[in-house]
Amino acid sequence: MSEQCNPTFDRIAGTLGDFSCQDAPAVVHLRNPLDLSNGTLPVLELMMVFGAAFALWYAIRRLRRQGDPTNLALWVATVIYLFVIEVPLYFPNVFGIEDQLGVVFVHNVFTVQFLFERLPLYIVALYPAVVMLAYEIVRSLGVFRDRGIIVGAVCVGFVHQCFYEVFDQLGPQLRWWAWNSDNNLNHPMFASVPMTSMSIFATLGPIVVTVLVMLLVGRKAQRDGAFGGVSLSWRIVVIGVLVPVGIGILSTPTSLFGGDNPNTTAQAIVFSLELGVVAVIALSVLIPQWNRARRDGGGAIPNEFVRVFGPIYLLALAALWISALPDYFSASDGVTTDGTPIGSLLYASVCFVVAAALVVVTSFAVTSFANRSDTDEQLPTHAEPPSGDRGVPPHR
Repeated sequence: MSEQCNPTFDRIAGTLGDFSCQDAPAVVHLRNPLDLSNGTLPVLELMMVFGAAFALWYAIRRLRRQGDPTNLALWVATVIYLFVIEVPLYFPNVFGIEDQLGVVFVHNVFTVQFLFERLPLYIVALYPAVVMLAYEIVRSLGVFRDRGIIVGAVCVGFVHQCFYEVFDQLGPQLRWWAWNSDNNLNHPMFASVPMTSMSIFATLGPIVVTVLVMLLVGRKAQRDGAFGGVSLSWRIVVIGVLVPVGIGILSTPTSLFGGDNPNTTAQAIVFSLELGVVAVIALSVLIPQWNRARRDGGGAIPNEFVRVFGPIYLLALAALWISALPDYFSASDGVTTDGTPIGSLLYASVCFVVAAALVVVTSFAVTSFANRSDTDEQLPTHAEPPSGDRGVPPHR
């Protein structure tokens, strides 16, 4: 597969560290975490891998204790979606879409790398860890039960956006990855981050995967209780494959202004409007739901996954941001003296505050919804609970 390596990738990789796609191992490459290009890389990697592993444990426990496969379906489907959407971005020439995509970005190399140095393990972990965090916050506030699947999924997209942009706005400065600034797909930019990333990866992807998981798994779990492994497996695969299709449909408004000569101003306006609509819908739902949860609280155990991983995620990224601030404030024209582009500290700070507030209210103050299953929250309360110890529990 020698055609997988091209000069553009190697040029961008050279700005990140001493590595190349030439003669890169096809499957996996392991490195000493102490020998990476900077000390922030192993910190980020360890935090994300822990989050994904903890999310998987949490999902399996919910299946075993409550007969609810929704979290497990969400975890696995996000990983499938990752491979379906990102692998073609890594190898556009192999998939015959190089003229349409080109090289979009290049990841730096971490302790564990897959696929000719293209895919770090932490990226595989990022998808399920952060999507699960956003989903559990929304589920714990009772949004799916009270407002339905679509509104709940929009809230997941907004919450994910808040967590994701704390990370996304910092990555280019610390050389976690580099965007190809010569690629039209990466414009318009918001500071050092393409607005396509803020829209597709941070918002639309989580919305679509949540809707599909709820429709294909959550509703069946509510109706029938726990169901067979074969039935669950094919549903998860279908979800993972369909997520990029859903993203493509939702991206139609901005794609109308794309092409060989994109109107980046129009695209920026559309992106901003889309993100603004998501934020308005989500905040108009999450704030009343929090007020209701506080008013009707009944002493149940707060959400354990959010309580553990939420602070770890935010504190780790806060520490990494603090380490980056001296170079950030000494940057000139958006570029540090080390030659890396800076993100938006203001936007990342707003996202951090919102994300931290959601973690606090879900972890320590919300008491009435934390242990309900997501399938409890998405359908009317008159649905009959399934029988058996592993069934979804009835409404309180």
